Amino acid sequence: MTNSFNTESVLNTVKSAFAPVTDALKNFPNVEVPEAAREFVKKAAGTAKDRAAEIHTGSEKVTSAIETAVAGSVSETAKISRSIQQAVYEDAQALFSGIDKLASAKSLNEAVTIQGDLLRAQGEVVMSRAKATTEYFGKLIADGAKTAQDNFAKVASYSKSA
Repeated sequence: MTNSFNTESVLNTVKSAFAPVTDALKNFPNVEVPEAAREFVKKAAGTAKDRAAEIHTGSEKVTSAIETAVAGSVSETAKISRSIQQAVYEDAQALFSGIDKLASAKSLNEAVTIQGDLLRAQGEVVMSRAKATTEYFGKLIADGAKTAQDNFAKVASYSKSA
């Protein structure tokens, strides 16, 4: 009982302390907002709405550019995977062919010669693949950089025009 009495007393004290503010706020809705202020708020809201739409459009373009770059990367990854699979297959075929040639050697001297020829041929294949791989990755990196630069330029030019 004492607690409820104290709580009501505190509430009444707060109400009476804020009575002038409450009375002022009751009359506040009757205060007229100037037309210029309303127009300013409308214009600011319209500008903010337009900017939000521009940002959304810009983010859509960036997302599209990222999707294009990722799709290109996936395609290139598949090409690399196929190339590796083909190289492994060719190496296996060369190994079996080499074993077949070695098995047909009639002397140790002939076997050494065949083995030397096989190693030399394999070395040439490795060098050729290394050169092709270097050229391929160089082109891939240059194309990726060009695509990124083009996409950035598109987004930047859109931002400037908006």
